[in-house]
Amino acid sequence: MPRDAVDFTHRAHLTELMDAPCSREVLRGCLRDIARTNRWTLAYRPVLRWLDTMVDSFAALREPLRILDAGSGYGDALRRVERWANARRVAVELTGLDLNPDATAIASQVTAPSSRIRWITADILTYEPAKAPHLVVSSLFTHHLTDDEIVRFIHWMEANSVQGWLINDLSRAPIPYHAFRVFSKLMRFHPFVQNDGPVSIARSFVASDWQRLCATAGLAPEDYKIEAFKPARLCVSRSKPQ
Repeated sequence: MPRDAVDFTHRAHLTELMDAPCSREVLRGCLRDIARTNRWTLAYRPVLRWLDTMVDSFAALREPLRILDAGSGYGDALRRVERWANARRVAVELTGLDLNPDATAIASQVTAPSSRIRWITADILTYEPAKAPHLVVSSLFTHHLTDDEIVRFIHWMEANSVQGWLINDLSRAPIPYHAFRVFSKLMRFHPFVQNDGPVSIARSFVASDWQRLCATAGLAPEDYKIEAFKPARLCVSRSKPQ
């Protein structure tokens, strides 16, 4: 499909270069530039703000707060969560999970030796944690999945998270799509990022998508919250009754 002909009324059936086999060094360059984009676009803000809204519920825990990052990639989001926890003196056990063993290795290599984050390679849809995470977060993960896989992912989080979960992903719209095409070229991002950034936006979501997917997963409208963040983020959160 020509890029100018993307139909933003539906999720695009396009593929991303980073989802195909490639060398670890190629993937490293791609993930590094995605992390740069995340910093510049304040992409960690939805996760950190959600954690702030729930911090009072952590005080009653008699064990470290377990947070699982599904599709952790370069690990930059989870490292930012670790900084958040250290600043607030919240005891945490952090796990970054990714299907790609190269991504797991890269995340471990670029993480400081003082960090206590555990990086594992697994398929989140079949992963069985030894201890249920209190919280599950994901960033820029769900747009890589089919609708059926997203419903399975929501089921998995419902079954395995103790206190709730947050999906931090992109908002599908023509302005960020075309803006990123120009921006990524001007910044001379990795070729994968120049291709995959706009594709990711075309594969992402509007609010009605999440309403449909959550309903298919068995959630009522009052069970979750959909919230937009600028630029071009659309998040779904679930805080379970305690």
